[in-house]
Order: sequence, then C-alpha cells, then structure tokens
Amino acid sequence: MQRLSNPEIILALDVSTLKEAERFVDLLYPKIKLFKIGSQLFTASGPDVVKMVGDKGGNVFLDLKFHDIPNTVYCSIGTGSTISIVPHQVDVGEEIEDNITFPVFMMTVHIKGGRPMLEAAVKGAIEKSNELKIEKPFIVGVTRLTSEDDSSDKLTEVLQAAQLAKDSGLDGVVCSVLEAAKVREVYGKDFIIVTPGIRQGQVTDDQKRTATVKQAVKAGSDFLVIGRPIIQSKNPLKTTEEILGDLYGAGN
Repeated sequence: MQRLSNPEIILALDVSTLKEAERFVDLLYPKIKLFKIGSQLFTASGPDVVKMVGDKGGNVFLDLKFHDIPNTVYCSIGTGSTISIVPHQVDVGEEIEDNITFPVFMMTVHIKGGRPMLEAAVKGAIEKSNELKIEKPFIVGVTRLTSEDDSSDKLTEVLQAAQLAKDSGLDGVVCSVLEAAKVREVYGKDFIIVTPGIRQGQVTDDQKRTATVKQAVKAGSDFLVIGRPIIQSKNPLKTTEEILGDLYGAGN
C-alpha cells in the first residue's frame, strides 16, 4: 500500500467474533477502507478475519504488538505478510496467481523489544515481500500505550522510542496525539505516525491519552485509529459520516 497523501481513518474492530466484525465492515466499507485487527479479534478468529476484510475490499492494520525473541518476531512478521485471498470476481481462465491479494498493509511491534528484535521485524517484512513480489507492509513501533498515565517524562520517553524505531529501520511509530506533533517535527514527513485514542467530545474510559480528529490532524498524524466512538454508537454509519466530516469536510 502506498503512503497516503492525506490522513486516513482506521476502524478498530475491537469485537469478539468474526460475525460482529463482518457486520461493521459491511456497514461502513467503503466509507472506511482500513480496519485494525488486534489481539481480541485475532485470538477469536485468526487469519479468517483478515481474509474477510480483504475479500470485501478493505486493508488490514494487524495490531498484534509483537514482542518476543528476534527470530520469533522475524517469522511472525513474515507470516502476517503472507495472509492472502483470491477475490471472488476473478474470471474463469484468469491466472489465480496474478489475482492473489494480501490485505495486511501495516503491523506493529513493541519498541521495548529492543533493536535486534526491531531489525528482525524489518528483515522479515522485506524478505517476505521480496519473495512474494508484493509491497512491503509498513512496520510501526508502539511507543507507549494510551492507557498509561501522562507524565512530564512521557514526551522524552516517546522521542527516545521513536529514535530507536528509526535507527532500526521501522517505518514509523504509534503514539498519542500528545506527542505526535513533536515526533513529526523531529523525524519529518516521511516517518509514519499512527495515533490511537481518537474520541468525539469528552469520553471517560481506560484510554487516558485521547484527542479529537482535528487535534490529531493538526499534530501531523497519518493514520487515526478510531474504535469505540463508532463501534459503541447507536448509529455507527452516522457517527462515521460525522467523523469523516471532521476529517475531510462535510459531504464526505
């Protein structure tokens, strides 16, 4: 997947079953084209949910926050890169190999795993994508969780983590909007910033380091991960349209 010229919404499919996930994809695609699959849903449904999203035309942010010995992470990133589908619309007589698609466009590793692990993740992505002759998925490093309490040292910690990510060859980082502007200033426009914890209005939950769509865009985010405001909405489609309006203007 090519870098996007404008910020993009990623819907966090933080649900427990393939059926629930499919309902949201059916309802919201193609208004939303990118979908996050994390530990909760992947544990329940495995690669089948990735294939479901890809089969419907979407792309997947596989957010499993790999944190293990380097060889295990190397292999896991390679495995994530290989999840594939053959679209239903392939015509009879067409070569199947020419129509296979790979839905996963981005994966996460935890920066606390250290440089050898991070470099192994990048190596796994490069080698597997070269083998398959596909675009390399973005590998981004988790700096700190948005559920963590804020502190005066948090920005320093995130910048140190971002430096390690860059030095290790990662494409970017996951960080809160509170640090995104400084990360963008220090590491430039080509360093991917993914911001979770996007909310509408004042919402109290376990994510303490939250922000609005407009705040995230102003801070320089590339990908805005939004889950509960849409998933828990009484009218997910309307809420999505309102969020897209905040992002791109009314009528989108």
